[in-house]
Amino acid sequence: QVQLVESGGGSVQAGGSLRLSCAASGINFRLSMMGWYRQVSGKQRELVANIAVGGSTNYADSVKGRFTISRDNAKDTVYLQMSSLKPEDTAVYYCNQLISGFWPNYRPSNYWGQGTQVTVSS
Repeated sequence: QVQLVESGGGSVQAGGSLRLSCAASGINFRLSMMGWYRQVSGKQRELVANIAVGGSTNYADSVKGRFTISRDNAKDTVYLQMSSLKPEDTAVYYCNQLISGFWPNYRPSNYWGQGTQVTVSS
């Protein structure tokens, strides 16, 4: 079955950095477009970055220039390097396979991991 396991979250001060990882199984990872979402309690999940099979990327305006998405097909893992973190980046971060659509309106798969909490203090 499909499994997505996010890790790497934590608590940091504003201006700090974190690197999130998402290990995928049960999907053909190297042929999958992947994305990172984040969700603040009570709000809709927001797609912050995606990476295509060929490596092209897109970013939400709120994270552009600060976050970098990458993938390692040998490890079936997608990463999100987050720098210059701000308190408004505080959220639970999830990865997912993107099934269809175009930036920023992709349809994710129905499989979600547990997410990883990122907390940025001022």
